[in-house]
Amino acid sequence: MPFNPTSLQAAIVDLDGTMVDTLGDFVVALTGMLDDIGLPHVERAFIERTIGKGSEHLIRHTLAQSAGEPPSQAMFEHAWQRYQAHYLGINGQHADVFPGVAEGLQQLRAAGLKLACLTNKPLSFAQPLLASKGLDGYFSFVFGGDSFERKKPDPLPLLKTCEALGTAPAHTLMLGDSANDAQAARAAGCPVVLVTYGYNHGEPVREVDADGFLDRLDQLGLSRR
Repeated sequence: MPFNPTSLQAAIVDLDGTMVDTLGDFVVALTGMLDDIGLPHVERAFIERTIGKGSEHLIRHTLAQSAGEPPSQAMFEHAWQRYQAHYLGINGQHADVFPGVAEGLQQLRAAGLKLACLTNKPLSFAQPLLASKGLDGYFSFVFGGDSFERKKPDPLPLLKTCEALGTAPAHTLMLGDSANDAQAARAAGCPVVLVTYGYNHGEPVREVDADGFLDRLDQLGLSRR
Protein backbone atom coordinates (compact mmCIF):
# COMPACT_ATOMS: atom_id res chain seq x y z
CA MET A 1 0.00 0.00 0.00
CA PRO A 2 1.30 3.49 -0.78
CA PHE A 3 0.80 4.78 2.77
CA ASN A 4 2.94 3.66 5.71
CA PRO A 5 0.87 1.43 8.05
CA THR A 6 3.30 2.04 10.90
CA SER A 7 2.39 5.75 10.87
CA LEU A 8 -1.28 5.07 11.58
CA GLN A 9 -2.71 6.25 14.89
CA ALA A 10 -6.41 5.61 14.33
CA ALA A 11 -8.94 4.06 11.98
CA ILE A 12 -12.41 5.18 10.93
CA VAL A 13 -14.62 2.25 9.95
CA ASP A 14 -17.79 2.36 7.85
CA LEU A 15 -20.76 0.19 8.91
CA ASP A 16 -23.12 -0.99 6.14
CA GLY A 17 -21.29 -3.18 3.64
CA THR A 18 -18.02 -2.93 5.56
CA MET A 19 -18.76 -4.49 8.94
CA VAL A 20 -22.35 -5.70 8.64
CA ASP A 21 -24.34 -7.06 5.71
CA THR A 22 -27.54 -5.06 6.28
CA LEU A 23 -29.14 -5.53 2.87
CA GLY A 24 -31.81 -7.81 4.35
CA ASP A 25 -32.81 -5.14 6.88
CA PHE A 26 -33.13 -2.54 4.13
CA VAL A 27 -35.27 -4.85 2.00
CA VAL A 28 -37.69 -5.63 4.84
CA ALA A 29 -37.98 -2.01 6.03
CA LEU A 30 -38.46 -0.57 2.54
CA THR A 31 -40.97 -3.25 1.57
CA GLY A 32 -43.01 -2.47 4.68
CA MET A 33 -42.82 1.24 3.92
CA LEU A 34 -44.04 0.74 0.34
CA ASP A 35 -46.88 -1.50 1.54
CA ASP A 36 -47.97 1.19 4.00
CA ILE A 37 -48.26 3.85 1.30
CA GLY A 38 -49.69 1.54 -1.35
CA LEU A 39 -46.79 1.43 -3.80
CA PRO A 40 -45.32 -1.64 -5.55
CA HIS A 41 -42.17 -3.28 -4.23
CA VAL A 42 -38.75 -2.63 -5.77
CA GLU A 43 -36.16 -5.26 -6.60
CA ARG A 44 -33.53 -6.32 -4.08
CA ALA A 45 -30.80 -5.51 -6.62
CA PHE A 46 -32.07 -1.92 -6.88
CA ILE A 47 -31.88 -1.52 -3.11
CA GLU A 48 -28.34 -2.91 -3.06
CA ARG A 49 -27.26 -0.35 -5.69
CA THR A 50 -28.94 2.52 -3.86
CA ILE A 51 -27.86 2.11 -0.24
CA GLY A 52 -24.82 3.91 1.13
CA LYS A 53 -25.66 7.58 0.67
CA GLY A 54 -27.98 8.01 3.64
CA SER A 55 -31.58 7.15 4.39
CA GLU A 56 -33.02 10.26 2.73
CA HIS A 57 -31.33 9.39 -0.57
CA LEU A 58 -32.45 5.77 -0.28
CA ILE A 59 -36.08 6.62 0.41
CA ARG A 60 -36.37 9.27 -2.30
CA HIS A 61 -34.89 6.99 -4.95
CA THR A 62 -36.95 4.01 -3.82
CA LEU A 63 -40.16 6.05 -4.02
CA ALA A 64 -39.20 7.34 -7.47
CA GLN A 65 -38.36 3.82 -8.67
CA SER A 66 -41.64 2.43 -7.33
CA ALA A 67 -43.96 5.26 -8.43
CA GLY A 68 -42.19 6.12 -11.68
CA GLU A 69 -41.73 9.76 -10.68
CA PRO A 70 -40.03 11.77 -7.93
CA PRO A 71 -42.06 11.88 -4.71
CA SER A 72 -43.74 15.00 -3.38
CA GLN A 73 -42.38 16.34 -0.10
CA ALA A 74 -45.53 15.18 1.67
CA MET A 75 -45.11 11.64 0.33
CA PHE A 76 -41.44 11.62 1.29
CA GLU A 77 -42.17 12.76 4.84
CA HIS A 78 -44.88 10.11 5.28
CA ALA A 79 -42.61 7.44 3.78
CA TRP A 80 -39.74 8.53 6.04
CA GLN A 81 -41.91 8.09 9.14
CA ARG A 82 -43.05 4.64 8.03
CA TYR A 83 -39.50 3.62 7.09
CA GLN A 84 -38.17 4.65 10.50
CA ALA A 85 -40.87 2.66 12.26
CA HIS A 86 -40.20 -0.46 10.21
CA TYR A 87 -36.40 -0.19 10.39
CA LEU A 88 -36.26 0.36 14.14
CA GLY A 89 -38.59 -2.62 14.56
CA ILE A 90 -36.31 -5.05 12.72
CA ASN A 91 -32.88 -3.39 13.04
CA GLY A 92 -30.25 -6.13 12.83
CA GLN A 93 -32.69 -9.05 12.59
CA HIS A 94 -31.94 -9.64 8.89
CA ALA A 95 -28.27 -8.60 9.05
CA ASP A 96 -25.04 -10.49 9.67
CA VAL A 97 -21.50 -9.46 10.54
CA PHE A 98 -19.17 -10.16 7.63
CA PRO A 99 -16.48 -12.85 8.16
CA GLY A 100 -13.23 -11.43 9.54
CA VAL A 101 -14.72 -8.21 10.93
CA ALA A 102 -14.41 -8.93 14.65
CA GLU A 103 -10.92 -10.34 14.10
CA GLY A 104 -9.95 -7.28 12.04
CA LEU A 105 -11.19 -4.86 14.70
CA GLN A 106 -9.28 -6.81 17.33
CA GLN A 107 -6.13 -6.54 15.23
CA LEU A 108 -6.56 -2.78 14.84
CA ARG A 109 -6.97 -2.36 18.59
CA ALA A 110 -4.01 -4.65 19.28
CA ALA A 111 -1.90 -2.49 16.96
CA GLY A 112 -2.65 0.47 19.22
CA LEU A 113 -5.10 2.28 16.95
CA LYS A 114 -8.04 4.28 18.27
CA LEU A 115 -11.25 3.39 16.46
CA ALA A 116 -14.34 5.29 15.40
CA CYS A 117 -17.35 4.10 13.41
CA LEU A 118 -18.57 6.61 10.82
CA THR A 119 -21.64 5.74 8.79
CA ASN A 120 -24.24 7.56 6.69
CA LYS A 121 -26.87 5.52 8.58
CA PRO A 122 -28.83 7.59 11.14
CA LEU A 123 -27.19 7.38 14.55
CA SER A 124 -30.40 6.02 16.11
CA PHE A 125 -30.09 3.02 13.72
CA ALA A 126 -26.31 2.62 13.91
CA GLN A 127 -25.81 2.44 17.67
CA PRO A 128 -28.36 -0.34 18.35
CA LEU A 129 -27.08 -2.32 15.36
CA LEU A 130 -23.49 -2.24 16.59
CA ALA A 131 -24.65 -3.24 20.07
CA SER A 132 -26.80 -6.12 18.81
CA LYS A 133 -23.87 -7.52 16.82
CA GLY A 134 -21.37 -7.17 19.66
CA LEU A 135 -19.27 -4.58 17.84
CA ASP A 136 -19.95 -1.43 19.88
CA GLY A 137 -17.19 -2.08 22.40
CA TYR A 138 -14.45 -1.61 19.81
CA PHE A 139 -15.21 2.06 19.16
CA SER A 140 -14.37 5.20 21.09
CA PHE A 141 -16.87 7.14 18.96
CA VAL A 142 -19.83 6.34 16.74
CA PHE A 143 -21.10 8.98 14.31
CA GLY A 144 -24.07 8.69 11.96
CA GLY A 145 -25.32 10.43 8.86
CA ASP A 146 -27.16 12.93 11.04
CA SER A 147 -24.22 13.66 13.37
CA PHE A 148 -22.79 16.42 11.16
CA GLU A 149 -24.06 18.98 8.69
CA ARG A 150 -23.04 16.87 5.69
CA LYS A 151 -22.57 13.18 4.88
CA LYS A 152 -19.89 11.20 3.08
CA PRO A 153 -18.64 11.64 0.33
CA ASP A 154 -18.20 15.14 1.76
CA PRO A 155 -14.96 15.19 3.79
CA LEU A 156 -16.54 17.02 6.74
CA PRO A 157 -17.59 13.87 8.67
CA LEU A 158 -14.09 12.41 8.40
CA LEU A 159 -12.45 15.67 9.49
CA LYS A 160 -14.81 15.94 12.46
CA THR A 161 -14.16 12.32 13.38
CA CYS A 162 -10.40 12.91 13.24
CA GLU A 163 -10.90 15.87 15.58
CA ALA A 164 -12.79 13.67 18.02
CA LEU A 165 -10.08 11.02 17.85
CA GLY A 166 -7.35 13.64 18.25
CA THR A 167 -5.45 12.41 15.20
CA ALA A 168 -4.33 14.03 11.97
CA PRO A 169 -6.08 12.82 8.80
CA ALA A 170 -2.78 11.60 7.31
CA HIS A 171 -2.42 9.21 10.26
CA THR A 172 -6.08 8.08 10.28
CA LEU A 173 -7.07 5.19 8.04
CA MET A 174 -10.54 5.09 6.45
CA LEU A 175 -11.89 1.55 6.04
CA GLY A 176 -14.97 1.38 3.83
CA ASP A 177 -16.68 -0.42 0.97
CA SER A 178 -17.54 2.24 -1.60
CA ALA A 179 -16.56 5.25 -3.67
CA ASN A 180 -18.39 7.33 -1.04
CA ASP A 181 -15.81 6.37 1.56
CA ALA A 182 -12.87 6.75 -0.82
CA GLN A 183 -13.92 10.18 -2.09
CA ALA A 184 -14.45 11.45 1.43
CA ALA A 185 -11.07 10.09 2.54
CA ARG A 186 -9.21 11.56 -0.41
CA ALA A 187 -10.77 14.99 0.17
CA ALA A 188 -10.01 14.82 3.91
CA GLY A 189 -6.42 13.66 3.40
CA CYS A 190 -6.90 10.22 4.96
CA PRO A 191 -5.44 7.00 3.53
CA VAL A 192 -8.25 4.66 2.49
CA VAL A 193 -8.60 0.90 2.10
CA LEU A 194 -11.80 -0.68 0.76
CA VAL A 195 -13.28 -4.13 1.29
CA THR A 196 -14.25 -6.00 -1.86
CA TYR A 197 -17.54 -7.50 -0.65
CA GLY A 198 -19.58 -4.36 0.02
CA TYR A 199 -22.24 -2.35 -1.78
CA ASN A 200 -20.36 0.16 -3.98
CA HIS A 201 -23.55 1.29 -5.79
CA GLY A 202 -23.38 -1.60 -8.25
CA GLU A 203 -19.94 -0.58 -9.57
CA PRO A 204 -16.69 -2.63 -9.44
CA VAL A 205 -15.00 -1.56 -6.22
CA ARG A 206 -11.48 -2.23 -7.49
CA GLU A 207 -11.94 0.59 -10.01
CA VAL A 208 -12.24 3.10 -7.16
CA ASP A 209 -9.22 5.26 -6.30
CA ALA A 210 -8.03 3.71 -3.02
CA ASP A 211 -4.77 2.73 -1.34
CA GLY A 212 -5.65 -0.94 -1.09
CA PHE A 213 -8.37 -3.57 -1.12
CA LEU A 214 -9.23 -6.35 1.33
CA ASP A 215 -11.30 -9.49 0.87
CA ARG A 216 -11.63 -9.65 4.66
CA LEU A 217 -11.12 -6.94 7.27
CA ASP A 218 -8.59 -9.09 9.14
CA GLN A 219 -6.22 -9.08 6.14
CA LEU A 220 -4.87 -5.59 6.79
CA GLY A 221 -1.85 -7.10 8.54
CA LEU A 222 -0.98 -4.43 11.10
CA SER A 223 1.55 -5.58 13.66
CA ARG A 224 1.18 -5.17 17.40
CA ARG A 225 2.81 -2.19 19.04
